[in-house]
Amino acid sequence: MVENADIKSTIKNLPEKPGVYQYLDKTGKIIYIGKAKNLKKRVASYFTKNHPHGKIRVLVKQIRDIKYTIVETETDALLLENNLIKKYTPKYNVMLKDDKTYPWIVIKNEPFPRVFLTRHYIQDGSVYFGPYTSVKLARSFIDLFHKLFYLRTCKYALTPENIAKGKFRVCLEYHINRCKAPCTGKQNETEYLTYIDQVKKILKGNIRQVADYLENMMQSYAEALEFEKAQEVKEKLEFVKRFQAKSTVVNPAIHDVDVCSIVSDEKNGYINYLKVMNGAIVQTHTVRLKKKLDESDNELLLLGMTELRRRFNSQTREMIVPFIPDFKQDEIVFTVPKIGDKKKLLDLSLRNAKYLKMEYDKRQAAAEGKSRQKIILEQLQKDLKLPELPVHIECFDNSNIQGTNPVASCVVFRNGKPAKKDYRKFNIKTVTGANDFASMEEIVYRRYRRLLDENQSLPQLIVIDGGKGQLNAALKSIKELEILHKVTVIGIAKKLEEIYFPGHSLPLYLDKKSTSLRLIQQIRDEAHRFGITFHRDKRSKSMTRSALDNIKGIGQKTKTALMTHFKTIDNIKKATLPELEKLVGKQKARLIKENL
Repeated sequence: MVENADIKSTIKNLPEKPGVYQYLDKTGKIIYIGKAKNLKKRVASYFTKNHPHGKIRVLVKQIRDIKYTIVETETDALLLENNLIKKYTPKYNVMLKDDKTYPWIVIKNEPFPRVFLTRHYIQDGSVYFGPYTSVKLARSFIDLFHKLFYLRTCKYALTPENIAKGKFRVCLEYHINRCKAPCTGKQNETEYLTYIDQVKKILKGNIRQVADYLENMMQSYAEALEFEKAQEVKEKLEFVKRFQAKSTVVNPAIHDVDVCSIVSDEKNGYINYLKVMNGAIVQTHTVRLKKKLDESDNELLLLGMTELRRRFNSQTREMIVPFIPDFKQDEIVFTVPKIGDKKKLLDLSLRNAKYLKMEYDKRQAAAEGKSRQKIILEQLQKDLKLPELPVHIECFDNSNIQGTNPVASCVVFRNGKPAKKDYRKFNIKTVTGANDFASMEEIVYRRYRRLLDENQSLPQLIVIDGGKGQLNAALKSIKELEILHKVTVIGIAKKLEEIYFPGHSLPLYLDKKSTSLRLIQQIRDEAHRFGITFHRDKRSKSMTRSALDNIKGIGQKTKTALMTHFKTIDNIKKATLPELEKLVGKQKARLIKENL
């Protein structure tokens, strides 16, 4: 409810029109700026709702005055909000964490214009392209221009009067054929400006037009029998085509579109922006936005998209996005592709956003002294809602074939890594035949009865390889031992990788790509591998005993020597008498041959 009478009166008189509102604290400082399709409804929602987020409740308590500006359209509200946030940097507004100064490519407003990199945008009539987040890309453009066209690099004032007076001399650039010396009148301005026109086309993404221009020039020289000039232009044409092949990463039929995608977590949003022209990505940039009031992806995408389009001076009408923003923009058509080349572009943008998030998480972990394994365990604790960080995890698995040689295994992970010295094997003692549930109940009881008797620490998480049946069998033992309040037990079913919790009828489905599920799968697979290996060894020993143990006169050393050499009972049966004699002597060789 609104306690301040002035605020109550302001809200009552707010118009139901698009606009921007500003919240001020008791000192008159702006602490939050927002946009709205309907000012009255939006502002009133702050004071009438019981907000679930504590940060919003804290903001509302600090508001002492409200100012607002009415605009014509939602687009105007979005742009005005963006400008005001940058001007006042309010405490509770999201800010783009990006303070770098990126270079521009400038075509200088002067006779015989120079083309060069600059980090200073000066409104002097010059034409600027960029900014470029990759200095390497910008330099590659400059290098391309100097290889294709004879652009000057000197800073002389090449006015007609200065050239006519002969103030300048040709320099090394002329002698190495990188400049046609307009400073001495050897190149006229009309020809020079045709090169500048081609530079502008390349910077706008129209590389195909430049290639066509050079191809026509090459044909003209060839028809005029000026083969040396034709060869020179041909080399430039091949260079342009190689450059185009490197920059074209999507369907050339996709013209002039922007792409924007977002990934987020509890603290930050990561937005990637791609600018595509004529099938080539000419700009790409990713920014991080630190959340202040638990902003939604919708809010963050709108803010980031508006700022990045302004920064890169984009006039594109089509924008590829992962979802349609709920704030209209009159001159933009939003597209959410499901298949095709546009979907590939969106996926590429999303990968870039995820990469920035991953890099930031790594830097944060390093700054906090956390290992990658600790980050994974913290995520597992969050996903499974565990009361403690699961630094000690154990997993159980049964193994038998048609009820023969039933065994079980327990693997132990400490700090997210296998602790192989703590692995345990179990021969099933109290169960006859293939009864996996009873076997699971037995081994879980035996494992934790022993840990309790030896006063050893219990794991924070116990993983049972199996669904509800296996989990309930393990729970019987855990309840009998009265340790259920000390540990968390889950079951993982193989078919759909469902996670089952005691007392819950419905399973939990973790993201297939999540680090939590991958760790659980790794532990489960390790328990299965360890159990299968133990079962195989036991079965092999059982078969060995049935064949060799019944032969009187054949001791353990002889059996070991035979199995080490021949590997299997079948190979021993197939061995010739001389082969056996050579290994174990004549008498034992005859015994083996007679009995096998």
